[in-house]
Amino acid sequence: MSLQTALLFGAAAGIIGIAVGYYLRLIISLGKKGSVELEIKRILSDAQEEGKRITAEAEKKSIDTLREVRAEIKEKEDKLKKTEDRLIKKEELLDKRQTDIDTEVENLKLKITEIKNIRDKADALEQDRRKELEKVANLSEEDAKKELLGVVEKKYEEDMAVRMQKFEIQGTERMEKRAQEILTTAIQRLGNAVSADIMATTVQIPNDEIKGKIIGKEGRNIKAFERITGVEVIIDDTPGSITLSSFNPVRRQIARVALESLVADGRIQPAKIEEMVEKAKTEVNKIIKEKGEAAVYECGVFNLDPRIVHILGRLHFRTSYGQNVLQHSIEMAHVAGMIAEELGANVSIAKAGALLHDIGKAVDHEVQGTHVEIGRRILQKFGAAEEIIKAMQAHHGEYPFETTESVIVQVADAISGSRPGARRDTVENYLKRLEDLEGIANSFKGVEKSYALQAGREIRVFVTPSEMTDIEAKNMAREIAVRIENELKYPGEIKVTVIRETRVIEFAR
Repeated sequence: MSLQTALLFGAAAGIIGIAVGYYLRLIISLGKKGSVELEIKRILSDAQEEGKRITAEAEKKSIDTLREVRAEIKEKEDKLKKTEDRLIKKEELLDKRQTDIDTEVENLKLKITEIKNIRDKADALEQDRRKELEKVANLSEEDAKKELLGVVEKKYEEDMAVRMQKFEIQGTERMEKRAQEILTTAIQRLGNAVSADIMATTVQIPNDEIKGKIIGKEGRNIKAFERITGVEVIIDDTPGSITLSSFNPVRRQIARVALESLVADGRIQPAKIEEMVEKAKTEVNKIIKEKGEAAVYECGVFNLDPRIVHILGRLHFRTSYGQNVLQHSIEMAHVAGMIAEELGANVSIAKAGALLHDIGKAVDHEVQGTHVEIGRRILQKFGAAEEIIKAMQAHHGEYPFETTESVIVQVADAISGSRPGARRDTVENYLKRLEDLEGIANSFKGVEKSYALQAGREIRVFVTPSEMTDIEAKNMAREIAVRIENELKYPGEIKVTVIRETRVIEFAR
């Protein structure tokens, strides 16, 4: 076989292969197309069936929902109808009740009118009866009333007196018990220890050689010191001390401070004395101001004139029966505040009156008059409130008790100053004074027993009623007071109470 023939066979075979491949491809393509169309038809058929199913389900749900909504609406309509029926019934019931109430009101009006007419008739009959009785008895109603009351009063006079006396005793006992409770509470709440304060008038010196320097050549130094300070210097044989004497406590304090400074410095001569005294005055004035401010701050008493506060501070150097007057006033302010709080009085006024009650003692050695009167003038001059002045002026009985706070200040003064130990009075003297008080009372005829109370500030005397009348008991109280004034020495005042009571005892068998 030649090459050409082989090539021809090869070409023919290739053409046949291409034709066969194209034909096969055409057949495959046509097969695939048919398959796709069939798939599309199937999908469309499924979609239509799904749509019909969904539509059917939606229609079924809508029908169910509509049925439920209709049932719910019907239920609500039924409830509303029942509520409407119930409201109609209540309205009818209220109308019926209103009608009944109106009927009852009309009936009450008629009854009130009838009662008023009956009462008017009864009053008229009573008036006629009284006139007839007055005409028969020849007495007016007022005269008959007086006569009847007179007969009853005379018949039951003794019973009424006994009952009134019983009420008086019971009321007094209750008031005394309440007063004791208030005072006990105030003293317990304060609860501070108070010791007698004696002003120091003695200056300690390191050795007796310094006495010569203080005296100076021909007494030059001591004369200069006394002239500048106004204080008498007493130098005696007492070792290690020098005594200062002056009626003015502030001067005495200035002299003490100045002398201590001179002794510490060692240079004692007239010029140095004058310098030290001026420094001492400044120091003491500073102390006075600080003590006054501290006192008003501690007691809570404010809005006072600074000059009043300064004068109050001077009481730090003032004593009364050995008791420091400023400390006594501060203690009184606390006690007065507690009592005022218990009684519902003005606490600030009571505290201020108690704190300033002895302010006159700061200058009573310089101004004429009692310390109460001096204190009133000081407070009036520097614009203190009138209520404070009324509260402080009556604590010694020089002025009447115009306010509750004035009584409280007087009670607080008695509490602070009368107990043993508060003032310079030994226990032996205290007990002796109580024995003397009871001895004086028991010496009178008709005295059954006597008791000294309130730390010797009160003596209660019980007399035998069969041996003494009320007038004689009153005279006895005065006589006992006069004997106490003449025979005893004591600070403040002593209250004398004579008690005469009748007791009748019977036994029911």
